Amino acid sequence: MYYIITAFDKENSLELRMSVRPDHLAYAEEKGITVLAGPLLTEMDDPKPRGSMLIVEVESRVQAEEFAANDPYNKAGLFEKITIHRWMGALGPWLPRQG
Repeated sequence: MYYIITAFDKENSLELRMSVRPDHLAYAEEKGITVLAGPLLTEMDDPKPRGSMLIVEVESRVQAEEFAANDPYNKAGLFEKITIHRWMGALGPWLPRQG
């Protein structure tokens, strides 16, 4: 099953985000469940990260919740809000072919 995890940074937290980024990336790589991920950006001429979006492939929502809870960004207190939604891929070259 796929889940989309969106996490929104607290105000004025770019420095914290950048300091924890290497641990966040290593964690996601180590877990091996991330299908697609990247930062949410501000709507500016010089966009800055303001959150994260990850699509993970796991067997249950509990696993998606555990992944989000143990993300180094979350443990460092970066996020103001996290949402998790079950998702079904319909289009995209990275999706496994159905049937």
